[in-house]
Amino acid sequence: MKTTTRTPSIWTFSLIAIIFGIATIKSGGSVLFIDGNARLAAGHYVPFVLWFNFSAGFVYIIAGLALWLLRPWSAWLSLILAFTTLLVFVAFGLYILNGAEYEIRTVIAMTLRSTIWAIIAAYTWHRFLRHENSPN
Repeated sequence: MKTTTRTPSIWTFSLIAIIFGIATIKSGGSVLFIDGNARLAAGHYVPFVLWFNFSAGFVYIIAGLALWLLRPWSAWLSLILAFTTLLVFVAFGLYILNGAEYEIRTVIAMTLRSTIWAIIAAYTWHRFLRHENSPN
């Protein structure tokens, strides 16, 4: 199915992805690269989760722009983001189960990230890929 119009859903999901990416880069970068209030406020942050989220922020922006430009590959990128975010969330859960220190806001943030990318991935798959993979 060739998508040629930017629907309100595409506007919304594109903007969410781009804004979420910018906010993720800003907040993660402040903790990773600026030794100050942001790092102190982060408390018991988990380095592998922080690095993943910071890096993923750039991909969020790319996925949002690709969706904005109606690129079908935005669906694959969204699926990859949803899957890798869930993998990191599972690894984070194992980290917690091993008794490591963490912040509850990290659990909340990972739940939010996982939910957002699962929704965007489901939408983009339905919009761009579902009809490609079904028999004619």
